[in-house]
Amino acid sequence: WGILFSHPRDFTPVCTTELGRAAKLAPEFSKRNVKMIALSIDNVQDHLSWSKDINAYNGEQPEEKLPFPIIADANRELA
Repeated sequence: WGILFSHPRDFTPVCTTELGRAAKLAPEFSKRNVKMIALSIDNVQDHLSWSKDINAYNGEQPEEKLPFPIIADANRELA
């Protein structure tokens, strides 16, 4: 199984809380062999900065890494 999170922009409050909750639940999805991936129209550098913000929102160290990748779709070819 897989979960695709499609979000309009990085750093939006709703998207940050959704991905933050998904990051918290990632171990449970992993136990069930569910792969998680996100898609956003911003570039990779923005995703790395946003990942820090998501981790900080979760009360964790503001690292550039989440338990799932975020696809950069700056040209909106995938979306």
